[in-house]
Amino acid sequence: MNTTMKYITLGVVLVALVFGFYSCNNAKSDRQNSATATIATSYSVSVITATRKEVTDSFSQVGTIVAYNDVAVVSETSGRVVKVDAEVGDYKPAGSVLVEVDSELKEAAYKAADVTYEKAKKDLERYEALYKEGSISDSQIEQARWSYQSAESQYIVARRQLSDTKITTPISGIVTARNVNIGNMVMGAPQATTIANVVDISRLKVKLNVAEKDVIRLKVGEKVEVTTDVFPSDVFTGSIFSISSKGDEGHTYPVEVVLKNSKLQLKAGMFGRVVFTPKSAGNLIVIPRESIVGSVKDATLYVVNNNVAKLRSVVTGKEAGTNIEILSGLQEGEQVVINGQNNLSDGAPVIIRK
Repeated sequence: MNTTMKYITLGVVLVALVFGFYSCNNAKSDRQNSATATIATSYSVSVITATRKEVTDSFSQVGTIVAYNDVAVVSETSGRVVKVDAEVGDYKPAGSVLVEVDSELKEAAYKAADVTYEKAKKDLERYEALYKEGSISDSQIEQARWSYQSAESQYIVARRQLSDTKITTPISGIVTARNVNIGNMVMGAPQATTIANVVDISRLKVKLNVAEKDVIRLKVGEKVEVTTDVFPSDVFTGSIFSISSKGDEGHTYPVEVVLKNSKLQLKAGMFGRVVFTPKSAGNLIVIPRESIVGSVKDATLYVVNNNVAKLRSVVTGKEAGTNIEILSGLQEGEQVVINGQNNLSDGAPVIIRK
C-alpha cells in the first residue's frame, strides 16, 4: 500500500512539473509575439522640423535688349550739306557736330540782325534817360521799347537759324546710321530729313511681357539678374525700371528692366533672360511640398508627437520651387513627416529615421 501511494505521489509531481514547464513557455512565447507585433506595426518615417523663413520664388523670362536712348537726329534747317563729321560706329559725346549745312546766307542774316539789335538797345538806353528828364513823350518811349523788343526777337531767330546749320547729337552715344553725304539737300520741318541715328548703350533696357500671375508680385526698383546666350558665363545686375498698368490681349504686361553696360559688351537687339526673385510677404512656415498628402487645395499632413503620427488639415499658400507655404494648421517647431507617410493612418505608431 505504501509503495502504491509513493508511485501515485510521484506521478502527480511529474504532471505538475510538466504543466508548469509548458505554462512558462507559453507565457514567454506570448510576450515575444506581443513585442514582435508591436515592432511590426510601427512605421519607419523621416521628419523635418517646421520653421519660419522668408520665401523667394524665382522665375525667368526672355526679352529683347534695347538701347537706353535711341535718337533719330533730324535737320531743323534747309540747305546743302557741306561737311560730314560722323561715321557709323563713331562714339559722339552729346553736342558733337555730325553734319554741317551751308550757312552763308544765314550767317549774313545773323550779322544784320545783330547790328539792328545793338542799335535798338543803345537807342532805348538814350530814350530812357531823356524820358526820365521829361524831354520826350510817352509815345516816343513806347516806340523805342517796341523797336528794341522787335530787334531782339529778330536777333534770336537769326542766331537760332545759324546754329541749326550745325546739326548735333542731343545724347552721347554710338552712330548706328548716317543717311546723308556731302552735297545732299536736307529739309527742315514739317518734312525734316533724318540725318543719323545715335544710340546710348552704356545703359540698356530689356523689354519683356510678364504674365498677370507673376507681374503682381513685382515692384519697381527690385533687383534682377540678366544673362545672355552670347555671354553665358556673365551675369549682369539690373533693376525693374517700369511696370505697365495695362495688359495686352494675352493678359501679359510690358515690363522694362534697366542694366549697366559699362564695358559695352551687350548690343541692342540681343535676347536677354531676366531672372526675377520677388519676396513673399513676411516670414511664413515653409515645408517641402512632398509632405502634403493629396491635393494642396484640401491639404493634409502627418505630425509626429511621442512617436505617434497624427493626420492634420492645413491651409497652404504659394509654392516656391520644391517648398510650400503653410498659412495655418501647423506650428513652428512641430515635426512633419516628409517620407513614409503613404503607409500611415491617423494615430499610427512610428519610428523616426535618423
